[in-house]
Amino acid sequence: MRTLMRFMSNLFMVLATLCFAVPAFAQGGTGLSPKTWVAIGAGFAMAIASAGCAIGQGKVAASAAEGIARNPSARTGINLALFLGLALIESLALYTLVIIIYAFTQAK
Repeated sequence: MRTLMRFMSNLFMVLATLCFAVPAFAQGGTGLSPKTWVAIGAGFAMAIASAGCAIGQGKVAASAAEGIARNPSARTGINLALFLGLALIESLALYTLVIIIYAFTQAK
């Protein structure tokens, strides 16, 4: 049963790859422009930055909740550090977005 599931999983991955590859080969002979590559790279960059932000925000919130649970009297200090940390983590995604927009406008 396990080998069948592995085989089916590999089969569907290959079929999905072929479905995405066919339109790429169906284009004319012009090739991809630099703006297209910037857009593809920008998508990957934003996905990685968003994933990093989500992981970081989850860890910050979990640590703040644990800290408040251990010492409720330190709530104000923990909340201040929590909001400051969340703002800095979120700024990573915004900086990534600004860099992506700049790179996209500079591509020819």
